[in-house]
Amino acid sequence: MRVHRIAVLGFLLIVLPLHNAAGADKLIGIHSAIAISQSLPWIARDAGIFRKHNLEFDLVLMRSASTAAAAMIGGETDVGIIGGIGILSAYVQGAQDFVIVGGVKNILTHSIVAKPEIKRPEDLKGKSIGVNRLGSNNHYFAIQVLQRIGLDPAKDVIFRQTGGDAADLIALLNGSVDASAMLTYGQNAVAQGFHYLIYGPDLRIPYAAAAFVSRRSVIARKPQVIGQFMRSMAEASKIFHAERETTLKILAKYLRVSDRKVLETSYNNELKAMEPRFDVRPEALQAILDELAINDPRAKKVQPQQLIDRRYLDEMEKSGFFENIWSSKK
Repeated sequence: MRVHRIAVLGFLLIVLPLHNAAGADKLIGIHSAIAISQSLPWIARDAGIFRKHNLEFDLVLMRSASTAAAAMIGGETDVGIIGGIGILSAYVQGAQDFVIVGGVKNILTHSIVAKPEIKRPEDLKGKSIGVNRLGSNNHYFAIQVLQRIGLDPAKDVIFRQTGGDAADLIALLNGSVDASAMLTYGQNAVAQGFHYLIYGPDLRIPYAAAAFVSRRSVIARKPQVIGQFMRSMAEASKIFHAERETTLKILAKYLRVSDRKVLETSYNNELKAMEPRFDVRPEALQAILDELAINDPRAKKVQPQQLIDRRYLDEMEKSGFFENIWSSKK
């Protein structure tokens, strides 16, 4: 098995191929979290979809959307399935080669999980809340829900950066924080005596939580290969939405979650949120631009449509590709 070594921002990344075949077209992708919303490449790999489309696809993990965006700017990767905040922030700052070719998840599905003694959302005042990183998706979610209940995120709570979803759970369990903005591991915390203080999936807060991104220059060089990737993702999406047991098995493998109830709860939440045919919703991008504009006035001049390239979605719609895969029983 061939191993890639990619230097990004001073870090050396070891990248294992998801599919490697002689004569296959090659593509390097990047993702920013080990999360269900970024799981479609795992499904494509394990279901043999990349092989079917003659695509050798290697996947790099960088645990922040901004770092992933920087790697793409540096030309080390061709496509990404990452949080919209990294791409939009880079675009506002001048990296206007970026383009969004498909939407994966256009709302936030985090929840605030808290200690038993915190009975009401208003009781978060003066308390600490665990988030992956300042500026991360779950940090933005926490800001939005705090504002909705009349608390000032800058004054009324203390945000503690934990480094990741699993670390959010650990911080809650060891008492480092009073509550956490959680995604995959919320049910783990509930099973150990904590409770859902604010259940996020019901709020459907617009936000480009995950999207397929590339660069215009890459698409100009590799239009057909990016098309193969998007068709592979479309078939993986069909499996995700229609083949529950297959999907749960793959998710358990890559997420390393063995608790069936925890896995099912997380899957059910994401199933309602992920876009079956990768619709890109401008309001989800605008939510991020509005947040960026608080500290960077340049964001006010950017329109969501400037970042959207629907060519692959339109091609799959017009050619009947979407219809064929969604009408098939398998």
